[in-house]
Amino acid sequence: MKWQESIQRLKPLNGQYIIQAQGRLDSLTKPPGSLGVLENLAVQLASIYQTLEFSVDPVSSYVFVGDHGITEEGVSAFPSEVTTQMVYNFLQGGAAINVLSRNNRTALKVVDVGMKDTIDDDRLIHRKVKNGTNNFLLDKAMTKEEASEAIQVGFDLGVEEVEQGAKMLSIGEMGIGNTTASAAVTAYLLERSVDEMVGRGTGLNDEGLQHKKAIIQKAIDKHQLTTKDAVEALAAFGGLEIAAMTGMIVAAAYKQVPILLDGFNTGAAAVAAAHIHPITASYMIASHQSEEPGHKFMLKSLNLSPLLQLSLRLGEGTGAILSLPLIRSTQHLLQEMATFAEANVSEKN
Repeated sequence: MKWQESIQRLKPLNGQYIIQAQGRLDSLTKPPGSLGVLENLAVQLASIYQTLEFSVDPVSSYVFVGDHGITEEGVSAFPSEVTTQMVYNFLQGGAAINVLSRNNRTALKVVDVGMKDTIDDDRLIHRKVKNGTNNFLLDKAMTKEEASEAIQVGFDLGVEEVEQGAKMLSIGEMGIGNTTASAAVTAYLLERSVDEMVGRGTGLNDEGLQHKKAIIQKAIDKHQLTTKDAVEALAAFGGLEIAAMTGMIVAAAYKQVPILLDGFNTGAAAVAAAHIHPITASYMIASHQSEEPGHKFMLKSLNLSPLLQLSLRLGEGTGAILSLPLIRSTQHLLQEMATFAEANVSEKN
């Protein structure tokens, strides 16, 4: 199925299960609302799965990889070659996301959707649309057709993963220069200033930060987009990995499973998905709020509250996996706590 065809089939969360889950939470042996944001999460999960007896496992985690031509403008503290070097690290099991995935019983898959280099390794999923994006200061990052093809990559993998048994999807990324792309996409779509949306990425100094902001503003001024079309914005400023994550978010909503977001770059994909169809936001879980200043504006636009505040800015999907113990705990609290009646405990007067 083409991802565009799925958009008309997306369904809002089922209000019946929202009421059922809230009713059960209110009957459990605790003061009303005392589990805070976990209660909101429990209601969301029950309404996504359309049952109170859901399981969030198995969880499948994806890292989408793409290179960015905008790195030619010196917007990153690291050279673009680090993208390929880190992919080798992922495949050898040595990155932070590998450690966290192993220790949280999560399947991890790495997808080349837009690397500049090509790695001949069966452990890498090969779905290359283009050998990195163009320098979007000089030209659009990619064509709309290429952006749509990258969205299709993420959509197809998401649908396939759920059909093979995954109950939750988690997304992350790798691509030197991608915070520049994400900031440009979301500054445009959310109508926020570059100053609000742009951060230090992998660790720019003050001079580098100001240069990065200037480059993004010049690119936005150059391309003069006239609509808030998400695919057009991704094509102008985005990354192939950002577009692929957008597709996986759409797939999660289509297959009615939760999608676990990481930080700033997955936030850009989430904003793009919500512009494609706002219902997709109902299926998103915000694992944490990134150190990148624009992330809070992304989450606000999506009406999402982060589960964690850890000052993270690593990417790879690491924050998403760190939130899994909370999500699993939420499931067990909803399903296994005794009610006041079952425990013979007096309720509040």
